[in-house]
Amino acid sequence: MNCFWIHTLWIPGFFFFFGFQGFPVRSVDMQRASATDNITIRQGDTAVIRCYVDDKISKVAWLNRSNIIFAGSDKWSLDPRVDLVTKGQLEYSLRIQKVDVYDEGSYTCSIQTKQQPKTSQVYLIVQVPASIYKVSEDITVNEGSNVTLSCLADGRPDPVINWRLLNPSAEPLDGLEYLDIIGIRRNQAGRYECKASNDVATPDVKYVNVIVNYPPAIKTAKSSETQVGRMGVLQCDAAAVPTPEFEWYRDEKRLSNAQGISIQIVGTTTVLMISNVTEEDYGNYTCVATNRLGIQNASLFLYRPGTGRDISGAACVSHSLWLLLASMACLLFKC
Repeated sequence: MNCFWIHTLWIPGFFFFFGFQGFPVRSVDMQRASATDNITIRQGDTAVIRCYVDDKISKVAWLNRSNIIFAGSDKWSLDPRVDLVTKGQLEYSLRIQKVDVYDEGSYTCSIQTKQQPKTSQVYLIVQVPASIYKVSEDITVNEGSNVTLSCLADGRPDPVINWRLLNPSAEPLDGLEYLDIIGIRRNQAGRYECKASNDVATPDVKYVNVIVNYPPAIKTAKSSETQVGRMGVLQCDAAAVPTPEFEWYRDEKRLSNAQGISIQIVGTTTVLMISNVTEEDYGNYTCVATNRLGIQNASLFLYRPGTGRDISGAACVSHSLWLLLASMACLLFKC
């Protein structure tokens, strides 16, 4: 109401003081200007703020926060992005190209008629697409650590932040700007997606890679049933981050590449090959996997056909086996 009162008094004075002749236009369609309208525009787009007139002789101007933009066809603004859109004498609209946030505000189409001044007000709302301006860097942590990932974004309206771990399920995670992971586990390693959206444009997306270190865990240990004179192959697979180092032992003796023996290591898999098996080669072999976080070993067997060993090579993992035996003994003797 105060704004209307100011324009009601100020516009006639403006026309009178400057002796503005303008050009014959038509007065505002008051049915369309009965209340302040909102126009929502995206940053960088072109806004056209409409003002329509009828057949009564009048003088007209465009103002923004009491600053004159146009008086009739005379441009007062120095902004090259601003011009008029006129179709004959029925339209007196304001066009703003490459709209930015500082263009937001109230715009008034003011009409001087013979009877009384009239105004049509429009409030321009400028929306800004969501943009992520800061995100956590890729990190490497040990299993069991607490991890906080951050993703900060701005936009108008304020964007909503969503997190996902891009594993096969890729389910949303609980977290906004900050994603807290308490006691991170190895299956929580991977690529985390931060998405910022406010429905103004395509969401902005950034990624954080999280590596989780953990000690070796031997998954498979394959023994071998091999005839004399044939090649025996023993295989050991371990999961670990960083990638484990492998060693092979026969009894207490560490094995190395030598005549008749070949050790291959590819990633988290190692293979011991004995090219020409003899009676002396039969027996127990140990695969040892180590990294800076721990060590684990498994026993495998090279045996002659018909001795009845399980060639699936279930790993005799030292820690797990002794825990199981200790538990059984405790139950039997009621310790």
